[in-house]
Amino acid sequence: MRFPKPYTLKEIASIIKTEYIGDDDFPVYGTNEIHRVKKGEIVFVDHPKYYDKALQSPATIILINKKVECPKGKALLISDDPFRDFNTINTHFRSYHPQKETIAEDVEVGEGTVIQPGVYIGKQVKIGKNCIIFPNVTIHDYTEIGNNVIIQSGTVIGGDAFYYKNRGEFHDRLKSVGNVKIEDNVEIGSNCTIDRGVTDTTVIGEGSKLDNLIQIGHDTIIGKKCLIASQVGIAGCCNIEDEVTMWGQVGVASSLTIGKKAVIWAQSGVSKNLEGGKAYFGYPANEAKKMLKELAVLKRLTK
Repeated sequence: MRFPKPYTLKEIASIIKTEYIGDDDFPVYGTNEIHRVKKGEIVFVDHPKYYDKALQSPATIILINKKVECPKGKALLISDDPFRDFNTINTHFRSYHPQKETIAEDVEVGEGTVIQPGVYIGKQVKIGKNCIIFPNVTIHDYTEIGNNVIIQSGTVIGGDAFYYKNRGEFHDRLKSVGNVKIEDNVEIGSNCTIDRGVTDTTVIGEGSKLDNLIQIGHDTIIGKKCLIASQVGIAGCCNIEDEVTMWGQVGVASSLTIGKKAVIWAQSGVSKNLEGGKAYFGYPANEAKKMLKELAVLKRLTK
């Protein structure tokens, strides 16, 4: 999430009432998750296992629960609970406000777009030209929709991420302040759910087609011209490259990459990165040719 304007390290530290290492006027431009963080942004880390990854990431400001040596050109925010304080910073700039109207007053809608009865649209949503939004679609705050997009009934765009920290007695939610971007010529079937990014953007690429009953997790990027069949579930922070095809009931674990023009056969489970240009199936998903040979050998063994 980018702040509305640059802030100083001292100003951000005052929001969470914590000490810091770095110049008072060190510039801070926003917050982000480790998977998507960029220069000038804050990333949080609260486990020694991930200290090096956070400190060496593109993040310029690290919200951390231990005083460590600060890398050159970066700054530290020292917190007894980085998860809590990351939430505090995010909600300071983008807090939840209940909406009374069905369609927010500041929604931007392009020429030729049809919004049918029963559609809910949140604040600061932008919808392009010649779109069709069918009844009972929910489009949450800050969503961006391109031109010639079709969204079928019952779909929810921009719901909160499924991201929790185990506190022992309860699960603490990392609050979502990102958004969803749907590019031109995308079609989305009925009863799909596309979660917004925790701090960044979940993207559905140009020309991609989604069937019914599909779940896309937070901060996932779907490339251009992908075909995704019914009941596919893709976890958060995945990178699905251009022209990937996924048939029914494929499941994809978090933070994985599936290469361009890969084809995933029905009911496969993807647990590792997959190269593009090949067909896969099974669990764990492997190259289809290899899996077919293994099945043939097993069939002969039974005789």
